[in-house]
Amino acid sequence: MTDPITDREITAEDRATRSAQAMWSTDQASQALGMEITAVSPGGAVLTMRVRDEMLNGHGICHGGYIFTLADSAFAFACNSYNQLVVAQENTITYLAPGQAGELLTATAVEQSKTGRSGVYDVTVTGEDGRKVALFRGLSRQIKGQHFEE
Repeated sequence: MTDPITDREITAEDRATRSAQAMWSTDQASQALGMEITAVSPGGAVLTMRVRDEMLNGHGICHGGYIFTLADSAFAFACNSYNQLVVAQENTITYLAPGQAGELLTATAVEQSKTGRSGVYDVTVTGEDGRKVALFRGLSRQIKGQHFEE
């Protein structure tokens, strides 16, 4: 397809970027938690989130639900990078180390398989020092629709 604005073929990278922009514009949950998209590519995404005081649990570490949400958002941007509407079918997470107050967490999503309407994505959440905080696996399912007209 040719982009009507630039009059050139839309690349897979363009499609991933435009899909992410369309999703981000209405993703109030990720925005409210202070997440940022630092990279997006076909089948991949990197998001960051700073651990704020209100994200701490009774042990003074990042509540696992916030870590899960960061990983889930990275998964969402990765599996929606083909301009097809995709939702989660099943997700699991394994926590390896605590997220600390004030720390910037990074979730890196990588596509492992995409066949027909189904996909498998792995997300690694790391702390600022590079340690692995959590491992997340997301199974996706494509539904009807696109992020933008093509």
